[in-house]
Amino acid sequence: MTELTEAPLLLDIQDLSVTFGKGTKTFKAVDKINLHVKQGEILGIVGESGSGKSVTMMALMGLLDKQGTVTATTINFAGTDLKTLSAANRRKIIGKEIAMIFQDPMTSLNPSYTVGKQIMEVLELHEKLKGNKLTERTIELLKMVEIPSPEKRMNQYPHQLSGGMCQRVVIAMAIACNPKLLIADEPTTALDVTIQAQIMKLLVQLQKKYNMSLILITHDLAVVAEIAQRTAVMYAGEVIEVAPVPDIFRRPAHPYTEALLKAIPEHSKGAERLSSLAGIVPGQSDRPAGCLLSPRCPYVKPECVNHHPQLTLNKSDVQPTSNWQVRCHYPLETIIHRQNEGELQ
Repeated sequence: MTELTEAPLLLDIQDLSVTFGKGTKTFKAVDKINLHVKQGEILGIVGESGSGKSVTMMALMGLLDKQGTVTATTINFAGTDLKTLSAANRRKIIGKEIAMIFQDPMTSLNPSYTVGKQIMEVLELHEKLKGNKLTERTIELLKMVEIPSPEKRMNQYPHQLSGGMCQRVVIAMAIACNPKLLIADEPTTALDVTIQAQIMKLLVQLQKKYNMSLILITHDLAVVAEIAQRTAVMYAGEVIEVAPVPDIFRRPAHPYTEALLKAIPEHSKGAERLSSLAGIVPGQSDRPAGCLLSPRCPYVKPECVNHHPQLTLNKSDVQPTSNWQVRCHYPLETIIHRQNEGELQ
């Protein structure tokens, strides 16, 4: 895995919150998220459905302005504060320097237009291309995402292409302007297994070729372990652990991260059932006063029930650094050590 300690910071998000609803009927889907991404880095974001992964990135893209209320202390991208930009100036960045690939390619594309027309629209808007240059660039992009017979395919409609082909078209649209940051939200969910591997390989190839930063939202921990430099784990709208790969897979600091890893089938070989974490993710009306995982956590202590933990340096790490943060009063290695010493029974 490539070290990026000297790479410049590209994206810095501080205290990002997203609230849906109005008046007394509100729900905070994302609560004070802190994330950063360096130039050329691959950051994996994992967590079960409903943890706030997609909502966080859609808030960054400005796609929730009509549905919810987005607040943040900082949303800094490449030295520009996105919070203070006008809608017109923000649109010059979104789609050009920051691009996003959504889960379902068939709903990401407009069925009324050819795939070539939809790629051209991006190039016309952000790159001001016209005529032959526009057509040549569209064909070039289709070749880059390994679509055969691009001259023919560009004149076809989404329903005439397979799911894998449509996802490649979506990727072509996303990389059309050579973005600095590419966000891939479960980019292989709607595809079969063999196509999933091809799409992930393509994304990594493009990321390396253009030195893009890549945020990968996924449930597939194996993919994160293979391609990411860092992983952020989310639970109930909060980031509960951020750590380097492969360290987080070798010795997770948060009990929820440990539970996610134990649920991987490979970890349950020989067992009658897969390992699972009892209970459910708390909703808006039943959020605990302390740690949000406390009703489900096998290591819960009185402090966990009464006091909400902050995202801080992992004190159980041998050499604590800003690269490893955890939202837990008792990071796992600390718990295990104290249990061995008879301090926590």
